[in-house]
Amino acid sequence: MGFHLINCFFICNFAGKLRNDQMEFIPTSIKDVFIIEPKVFNDQRGYFFEVWKQAEFNEHIGKVDFVQDNESKSSFGVLRGLHYQRGSFSQAKLVRVIKGSVFDVAVDLRRDSETFGQYVGAELSEENKRQLFIPRGFAHGFLVMSEEAIFTYKVDNVYAPQAEASILWNDEQIGIKWPIAVENLLLSEKDKKAVPFSDAEYF
Repeated sequence: MGFHLINCFFICNFAGKLRNDQMEFIPTSIKDVFIIEPKVFNDQRGYFFEVWKQAEFNEHIGKVDFVQDNESKSSFGVLRGLHYQRGSFSQAKLVRVIKGSVFDVAVDLRRDSETFGQYVGAELSEENKRQLFIPRGFAHGFLVMSEEAIFTYKVDNVYAPQAEASILWNDEQIGIKWPIAVENLLLSEKDKKAVPFSDAEYF
């Protein structure tokens, strides 16, 4: 009984604070791409924060039916991207880092967008606990800036190998300014052979 009482005090104490403190949804330079910053409650025991809250997400961004969570582990200098799935297999993503730090990038592939061909870059880390929401119609990639990083993300469409596509990480037209020297980058053979932006399939 004592255990339940203590747990109830702990949960109710935090819940009372959370009623008046929402996540912050920060617009980026590209429409529909958001940085989400949680309210983190720290004390001598550690910390607590809400990672995902559907009601707040729907209010600020809109309804997205996430169907799967993925996780990857990478070492310093690993660059994954720029990946997307073609056509109706496109995926919206909600990405974050639970260990380490990455430079995360979303490239706008929507033909009718004012920012077509432009990118947003943001540091996501275990310290800032930020998330990046990337809607359908974008290519996505990230570069590990810490010794190791654990990267996790939600998607609203399942993996479809027949529809996967990649754009060159160093495409000159997009012009991403990666924060680590080229000689320290580690890419898969598939990503090294990706196509330039001019040959990509757009939305």
